[in-house]
Amino acid sequence: MTTTQPAGATEAAAAEVATALLPAWLQFPGHRIVAALLVVALGVSLSKVLVSLLGRPIARRFERQSVAQIVLGGVRATTIALTLIVAGSLVGLQIGNIVLSVTVFSAVVGIILAPIVGNVLNGIFVLADQPFEIGDMIELDDGTRGFVDDITIRYTKIFTLDNTFLVIPNGNVRDRDVTNYSAEDERTRLSLDVLVTYESDIPEARRQMELAARDTDDVINGGPDIRVGSARYPATPGCFIADFADNGVLLRLRYWVTKPYKIATVESAVRTAIRQRFIDAEATLEMAYPHRQLVFDDRSRPAPGELHSEEPPAAEPASPVDDVAADSPSDDS
Repeated sequence: MTTTQPAGATEAAAAEVATALLPAWLQFPGHRIVAALLVVALGVSLSKVLVSLLGRPIARRFERQSVAQIVLGGVRATTIALTLIVAGSLVGLQIGNIVLSVTVFSAVVGIILAPIVGNVLNGIFVLADQPFEIGDMIELDDGTRGFVDDITIRYTKIFTLDNTFLVIPNGNVRDRDVTNYSAEDERTRLSLDVLVTYESDIPEARRQMELAARDTDDVINGGPDIRVGSARYPATPGCFIADFADNGVLLRLRYWVTKPYKIATVESAVRTAIRQRFIDAEATLEMAYPHRQLVFDDRSRPAPGELHSEEPPAAEPASPVDDVAADSPSDDS
């Protein structure tokens, strides 16, 4: 016949056994608190050792660096939590009381700190959906570009191209449009529109724009077609007629850049090269700009004879009194 003892009796017995095993000179007042602190310190050290030992195997097991970091963080947190439970048992706390206290505390924290809990849940979704990874270059919906430096459960840290850090809660990250420039391939295609006049040599303008892009550094010039999904695009720059606009012919240049963080520099260099080639070309290559032509309606103009039909008004005759006053000498006396 077997009997089961309550958990409190078991823990009390374990504490008594631990006390009995200690030498008498270590059983000073408060020795249990000191032992609990030593256990906590040992647990923290043990968690660091486990992280260092499991770091490489876990990194090889998970392809995403962010997920591997989260798993290692969970291992460390679990080790410290178990150590705290053992330390609490040494000072007389029962496991049931500890679990109940943690549950009540978690409920209170969940109600008061609901936004943080929401960010934690969104962080889990970010890790599961994999929209970006550490090291990827992304662009937010407000035009901010940068590299993902860290992804945690609560926030995502971005190292911007302006040499600043941007920390965004995961709840805000999931609500914003994020463009990932380096998810699969760092090569990025850019488009540049140039409006030329109808009098320009359109074929020559297209050729000069393509040559300007090819002669620019960090622009892909040749090689196999670049695959995007099920489509394939030429790797060399290409210029097309996009539209016959009101003020000219719209030419659209498309080219590929090797690195996404060089977009602004490459765009400026391509524009400069196109402008210089248009100036040096022997053919007529003119960039169009809005013109305005004013047309007067003949019906609103006066007839030729009406401009001189009216006689100028006659001068008023001088008053006799004024004449006399003007002719009479002044009396100085």
